[in-house]
Amino acid sequence: MKGTWLETVRGFVWVKLICGDADKFLNEATAANIKVWQITFAKDGSITFGISIPDFFKLRPILRKCGSRTRILSRHGVPFKLARLARRKVFAGGMLAFVVALFVLSMLVWNVRIEGETAIPEARILAAARAEGLYKYQWSWRMEDTATLSKNMARRLPDAAWVGVEKKGTSILITVVDSTKPEKKPLESPSHLVAKADAVVTKVIAESGRPKVERNDRVKKGDVLISGLLGDEKNQKAVVSKGMVMGLVWHEYQIVAPMTKKIKSYTGASTTRNYWIIGNRALQISGYKGEEYEQSQMKSSMKRSQIRDWVLPFGSMKEVEMEVIETEQKLTPEEAKQAGLSAARSELLAKSGQGAVIKAENILHEQSENGKVMLTVLFEVEQSIAETRPFAQAPEATPIPQGE
Repeated sequence: MKGTWLETVRGFVWVKLICGDADKFLNEATAANIKVWQITFAKDGSITFGISIPDFFKLRPILRKCGSRTRILSRHGVPFKLARLARRKVFAGGMLAFVVALFVLSMLVWNVRIEGETAIPEARILAAARAEGLYKYQWSWRMEDTATLSKNMARRLPDAAWVGVEKKGTSILITVVDSTKPEKKPLESPSHLVAKADAVVTKVIAESGRPKVERNDRVKKGDVLISGLLGDEKNQKAVVSKGMVMGLVWHEYQIVAPMTKKIKSYTGASTTRNYWIIGNRALQISGYKGEEYEQSQMKSSMKRSQIRDWVLPFGSMKEVEMEVIETEQKLTPEEAKQAGLSAARSELLAKSGQGAVIKAENILHEQSENGKVMLTVLFEVEQSIAETRPFAQAPEATPIPQGE
């Protein structure tokens, strides 16, 4: 019977029966419908048992009849805990105030977050939310339901196809889906496609305009590749030339590659700092006397308190500062050479644009001195060589006679 929720609420005590006839006491208690449990007999004739508080006060006439007396060994249950709290009024008051404050703070909106990718400025979305009474530190019970808020915000944001509002604990999540609009194409004036570098043409694809070069033609910077003029000298029509022209371009690179490489590694030493999170503020509670490192790396983790789906504005954060040392690794001339070539290739491909491919590379000069490898390399790259050049003065559009 010990530990049942009913006895815990009513309160119970562990009692030792001293003197008198223990058997007669138990018989009298049973006859009076007084429940005792976990009876233990000792060698000296005394017994120990558990009894509820209401039944304990019924024992006096039975004790007189049996010539016995009792000693209370321990007290358990809600009544005794309340009595202890009553003696600690400040603690009880603080505990009650904390519960009330927690309940009141959980009724506030502590965070308004926008999710999803949208072209609508965040400030505009938050302004629409505020106009509907949706902002930080707003009372939850003053807000309308999320379905109504979604409809009203969609009216205030005509560029949005759909607006969703969801309440998660003390946070509000706003999801905005942009409406699909046709892409606005910039106005284009008639133009040529010209070479932006000296090259040998490898591929020509003209979407509009008239090709002026063929595969394997050598061109110089500024030469017209695809003309924006259609027709002959008498009957011409100006268009915006479009297409793709690929060519082989040569780039000469001066590479200086050091024969040492710096590597960062952890020493194993670290300092931990703990914080209490209240709203958007952090209060440090440990790790004040952490070691100072010349070089270090920080890792942090945050945990918010939750009551089911309610995210409360309280939590904890842990920061770990780990010491880092920097060491130098020596490279052979060949390793330094390959590292320098790899960096040059990456830089060249990024510079040459999408679709660029290195076809060949030729090392013109190689020298090692003062802990460095110096290279002169000629790269052959197949890349787009076309760029747009508008007409200085667009000719008037003259229709081309049909059937001539």
